[in-house]
Amino acid sequence: MYYQAILQITQALKTLEVLLDKAQRYADEKNFDINVLMEGRLAPDMKPLVYQIQSACDYVKAGAAWLSGQKPPVHEDSEQTIDEVRARIQKTVDFAQSVTADQYANASEQKVKLSWAPGKVIEGQVYLFQVTIPNVYFHICMVYAILRQNGVNVGKMDFLGQIDFVNA
Repeated sequence: MYYQAILQITQALKTLEVLLDKAQRYADEKNFDINVLMEGRLAPDMKPLVYQIQSACDYVKAGAAWLSGQKPPVHEDSEQTIDEVRARIQKTVDFAQSVTADQYANASEQKVKLSWAPGKVIEGQVYLFQVTIPNVYFHICMVYAILRQNGVNVGKMDFLGQIDFVNA
């Protein structure tokens, strides 16, 4: 279950590439620097698009790491350009895909400490379903919404990403 769940959110993270590709085409068509979108936000008190991508990546890598008994790799939050966030996404995907199904054998017994809840721990299954998955999708949704609000032609199928159909 843990391996499959991490595969799913890793696939969701990969959909950011599709969204960024569309954003790049839009910027090229409208003749503006794509990197201005990195600071896009839906509300003045909201974190910008670059932060949303960094956070989605952080929750994927942390989920893969903590649930497999590892410490998450450190990725500095220094990205400012589309190329830098693309590299961040790829590093995260590479790490998450490097964790094998066997490494999640004790995932439900893992105790995860959260920086925002000092002195408390959360068990693996609760961490996956109440922290990791919702946060990954929240931040990916925010990227989608920021791009859409800025005129990028993204739709539901772009958000859903690749669907592996089989013959009927």
